[in-house]
Amino acid sequence: MDDRHLHALIAERHPLSSPAALRRAEDYLAEQFRLLGLDVSAHPFKALGDTYRNVIGTMLSQKGDSPHAERGLSPSPLLIAAHYDTVLGSPGADDNASALAVMLEAARCLREVTLSREVRFIAFCLEEENLLGSLAYASWLRESKQEISGAIVLECVGYARTEEGSQKKPSGVPIAVPSVGDFLAIVGNQTSTGLVAAVEGAAKQHVSDLKTVSLIVPGNGEALPDTRRSDHAAFWHYGYPAVMLTDTANFRNPHYHQPTDTIETLDLGFMDKVARAVTAAALELAGAEMKKSVQ
Repeated sequence: MDDRHLHALIAERHPLSSPAALRRAEDYLAEQFRLLGLDVSAHPFKALGDTYRNVIGTMLSQKGDSPHAERGLSPSPLLIAAHYDTVLGSPGADDNASALAVMLEAARCLREVTLSREVRFIAFCLEEENLLGSLAYASWLRESKQEISGAIVLECVGYARTEEGSQKKPSGVPIAVPSVGDFLAIVGNQTSTGLVAAVEGAAKQHVSDLKTVSLIVPGNGEALPDTRRSDHAAFWHYGYPAVMLTDTANFRNPHYHQPTDTIETLDLGFMDKVARAVTAAALELAGAEMKKSVQ
């Protein structure tokens, strides 16, 4: 796993205490999308008395290769997303530079494929402020009557441990949770059951050394608030299928939302597995045809 994105992004990125760093992260992500050959755009929204932007890098489909093309249809896009802001006082390595680095690595791998549906890579702003950026984007999708095939939301994907007792179980979770924190959690709601199955299946088939634990919550997860703590919940709110991929944050990582959330605490090998799993899931969901094998 290339750590250059981590070194570029890790720093407090808070809208009030460190707006310049937040803007630098925004600019960096836009530039990386451009270097990958993506169509770059911004989705601006008003919040906290200012204007903020979600950064979008779009990988276009080859519509002529899609079965939808015969019927004159454009298949709905797949979204892969992560947030780029932090809480006050934390450099945000796991939360959420790890996810941004994984997203960029997946984009790098996917540029070598032929897609039958559009893939949008989205860096959301103000996730830590009650999901303001993703709520604004999902609301815009619904108001403009756009459909998506699903959203894969990356939230804290860089911390893994092998010690017994390194994993805690969130209150009320109705499934067995391992006591060792070396797995990736895949969380979806009932609308997202098929998306969860696709992501889990792709991970098991193509990244067999990555352990996964999947959870389908009833409704929109209202009875399990810990399952709603990222941008996937904005899509659930507007009726779109979405999954959260996570190392489970504070249920594993003692540095969560702390000044100690630094690059030294991250497990780059675990992140590499997650990036390969996201790439494999995107290949499955976007109906891609490989030009060369993904490394």
